Amino acid sequence: MAGEQILVVEDNERNMKLFRDVLQANGYRTLEATTGGQAVELATEQESDLVLMDIQLPDIDGVEALRRLRADERTAAIPVLALTAQAMDGDRARFLAAGFDGYVSKPVDIVELVAIVKQHCSGRVR
Repeated sequence: MAGEQILVVEDNERNMKLFRDVLQANGYRTLEATTGGQAVELATEQESDLVLMDIQLPDIDGVEALRRLRADERTAAIPVLALTAQAMDGDRARFLAAGFDGYVSKPVDIVELVAIVKQHCSGRVR
């Protein structure tokens, strides 16, 4: 897992710091975006092994950003995890049906986050 790069898309500064600190402490490199548009741009410019995508973002939301990533052959195969406070019954299924590879609810359980990131990064071939 050492050295794998994760694009973290989060508009809340405290959450971004938490994700960055946890991921880097576990050997991952991080790229950071605070908007969906910025995430799409970064993903097409720099290779990432995984994207953690907040759903509620200030410009385009995470679902639209995912749609744009899937539509581009350079980013279509990158695993993207929904990262959201939307944790009502049916939300997980809704985000998976939208094309996300996994779902992490906020507030984030750090052990769960690391496990799901490891699961989705392991064995990914660039």
